[in-house]
Amino acid sequence: MNQNPLKIASLGIQHVLAMYAGAVIVPLIVGGALGLTGEQLTYLVSIDIFMCGIATLLQVWRSKFFGIGLPVVLGCTFTAVGPMIAIGGQYGIPAIYGSILVSGIFVVAVSKYFGKLVKFFPPVVTGSVVTIIGITLIPVAMNNMAGGEGSPDFGSLTNIALAFGTLLFIIVLFRFFKGFVRAIAILLGLAAGTITAFFMGMVDFSAVGEASWFHMPSPFYFGMPTFEVTAILTMILVAMVSLVESTGVYFALGDICEEKLEEKDLSNGYRAEGLAIILGAVFNAFPYTTYSQNVGLLQMSGVKTKNVIYTAGAFLVLLGLVPKIGALTTIIPTPVLGGAMVAMFGMVVAYGIKMLSKVEFSSQENLLIIACSVGMGLGVTAVPELFAQMPSSVRILTDNGIVAGSVTAILLNIVFNVAKGKKAVQPASFAEQKAS
Repeated sequence: MNQNPLKIASLGIQHVLAMYAGAVIVPLIVGGALGLTGEQLTYLVSIDIFMCGIATLLQVWRSKFFGIGLPVVLGCTFTAVGPMIAIGGQYGIPAIYGSILVSGIFVVAVSKYFGKLVKFFPPVVTGSVVTIIGITLIPVAMNNMAGGEGSPDFGSLTNIALAFGTLLFIIVLFRFFKGFVRAIAILLGLAAGTITAFFMGMVDFSAVGEASWFHMPSPFYFGMPTFEVTAILTMILVAMVSLVESTGVYFALGDICEEKLEEKDLSNGYRAEGLAIILGAVFNAFPYTTYSQNVGLLQMSGVKTKNVIYTAGAFLVLLGLVPKIGALTTIIPTPVLGGAMVAMFGMVVAYGIKMLSKVEFSSQENLLIIACSVGMGLGVTAVPELFAQMPSSVRILTDNGIVAGSVTAILLNIVFNVAKGKKAVQPASFAEQKAS
């Protein structure tokens, strides 16, 4: 397809803007929760944008061993936010990257066989896990709306007004606009909220002034990784859920681009995702997965050439090498972030419920799987000392609500569905994801 370079560039920028809010809000939330300094937060945002570009290029470029070869954009997965904050709080930042590194190696190792493991991750399992993750993130959003945990003006009228104003602006954009404006509604909401906060004297530009114009990615910026079994199990579960979601996106893109995907194509796609996760761990960024919002943009523009995504990937790499651009996002006031996070984390819950809508609800067994896994996940999150008296070998599976809920869902699915020989529903209904 012979495309105008200007048109390819403009479409590439559109894809960057569509995923930019999701790409920067994850490091801002995780970095804020872990108490990073301004300089560290600027590095985290910049390296994340850089790695989004590298991960995208790895996936779009089809080689013998990796790459799905479809016009897909990769970004940091939201399902990793809660687990990363929990791991960092309990074991320290190096344990986060140790667990991400092992999960990436695991994904590369199972990439050839993941199709056979899918029966252990039908929508009743993945939907429950994503719902648990989304619900456990909501308190983070609420704290930020009030100004951030421990802030002197926590819950002040100014903070609440700013947070709800940002959320209302995003809702208005969704109500009155369609297409590209709706695709970047969160980004526009963050910008509008920050501009409003500037006139209220709540924006500090010192981080932008201190940031350099250029930097090179630094391996193990936060120190050499450490390895904790609970943390590793958690990130492997997050990676498996991401692979199931990605599979749906691959098939949707295959339909849009009229390309039939073979088992080898899927294996290459999983392997590229695994490599992106490993690189994310080495450069202290995040685990990466396919971004479904860019699939919607692809349908909307009707331009399916990979050149557009190569351009988007290149833009992301260049943006990630300029810390001043990364620092610009760190000036977003906490209440503005909180307002946008309610919409974004609420969407994680909604997406989990959407995945569960593919479940056969007339089956009492499926209802029990959802009830026990979500109940266990939320229960352990709300009462973390529930299993404090248990042996440490057992607490590996019970210390974290997401792990406890996920393991419950997987085991009950084996008992009620796999062991009985029931056919697992295809994860997230591949063809149906085309519409999402």
